[in-house]
Amino acid sequence: MREKAPATINEQIKILKQRGCIIGDEKKARDTLKYINYYRLSNYFEPFSVSKHKYEDGTTFEKIMRVYEMDRKLRSVLLAALEEVEIALRAAISNYHALKYGALGYLNPSCFNLSHNHASFLGRINHLVEANEDRQFVKHYNSKYGGKFPLWVMMELFSFGSLAFFYKDMKNPDKKELADEYYNCSSSELDNWIFCLNELRNACAHYCRLYGTTFPVEPKTPADFPDTLEANVFGYIIVLKQLFHGHENWNERVVKPISRMLKKNENDIRLSDLGFPEGWEKLITFTDC
Repeated sequence: MREKAPATINEQIKILKQRGCIIGDEKKARDTLKYINYYRLSNYFEPFSVSKHKYEDGTTFEKIMRVYEMDRKLRSVLLAALEEVEIALRAAISNYHALKYGALGYLNPSCFNLSHNHASFLGRINHLVEANEDRQFVKHYNSKYGGKFPLWVMMELFSFGSLAFFYKDMKNPDKKELADEYYNCSSSELDNWIFCLNELRNACAHYCRLYGTTFPVEPKTPADFPDTLEANVFGYIIVLKQLFHGHENWNERVVKPISRMLKKNENDIRLSDLGFPEGWEKLITFTDC
């Protein structure tokens, strides 16, 4: 296998210029490439490329850096909102399941649907406990209760992905009742939306580019939404809005900062690269508060 040779920062600058990037301040560009990996930064040129090795006319290094910074701030806003949604989902699912099947009901395969692989599930549970054995509450339940963790405690070790699969494997009547009671939606919508938000959460947590990205899970469109959602940033923000409980907090912490950053960067970005349609601000805002 051929090994790709590393490029010096001066060589990286040369490559960018050969591809059509206008660099007004080469010293600043070199300094930037010292603390932002070239491979990472080159990914932000992708939405502004006309071919594999050619950028759109007028693509400047400074413009790409403004898009990069906006993307970073957008991830931060969405990750904070995702944290609230994830914590609420843990509470809703653990409360519902534990009240119906008991604190340890999740250890019984009969409390899930027929597609549930209980051996694999228990393996993940054991792995989570072992990986977190030094945490105080894990030590407490291991020593005092023989490693029998109530579901609401075990949920504190779940990732967003584990949460998504837990809900997916619940019995269909249970999924329907929980979705209706806590989120006023269908179980198929909630199932899909949790997996969408898992993709968004992973992208934000691992500092992936959001601008111009298409996600792998196609979101289900809410019944009262005027257009069909697509697997882009806007579509996933609408999904996030559907599962966010505090309407005033959403408008203050999500809508306002997104509006500010998009207006600030309106000369550098295309709203279509984020999937934002005309009248987007009204669509992402709760109007009942």
